[in-house]
Amino acid sequence: MALQILVAPAGDGWVVRSEAFDNELVFEAGGRAEAAARALADRYARAGSAAEVSIFLRNGDLAGRFVHGAAA
Repeated sequence: MALQILVAPAGDGWVVRSEAFDNELVFEAGGRAEAAARALADRYARAGSAAEVSIFLRNGDLAGRFVHGAAA
């Protein structure tokens, strides 16, 4: 199963959450949160663990999902 990484609104900013780390990463801009989440997913994938990034809009709708397959 792929490691789940979520990008979601939080107050005036955006957070990146995952069971892979204890604390949320907080960003002022959604684009920066998405870029950080995708970079983390890419790192996990290159290390051999599949990762999936799910990005949610302020209204709660899923905006996109990106799967990073594990490197061989």
